[in-house]
Amino acid sequence: MELPAQEMAPVVNRIRRARGQLDGIIRMLEDGRTCEDVVTQLAAVSKALDRAGFAVIASGLRQCVATDDSELDVKRMERLFLSLA
Repeated sequence: MELPAQEMAPVVNRIRRARGQLDGIIRMLEDGRTCEDVVTQLAAVSKALDRAGFAVIASGLRQCVATDDSELDVKRMERLFLSLA
């Protein structure tokens, strides 16, 4: 199963923003910023990456359901969802 590039464009953008946030977190740590500031940014990056992962899984699930010749492997999809939990 391949992910359609046009469908993944927003996911790629989200991951790029998260990468920028991670660079910012590294700078915050190097500059000695407060724990609260760093944890707040870490939580934001984590949420952004979770949403990107869910979007990828949702796209894959949609493809599995839409394709007549592919069998939906519920256990496999469950493992993918749980890997993000």
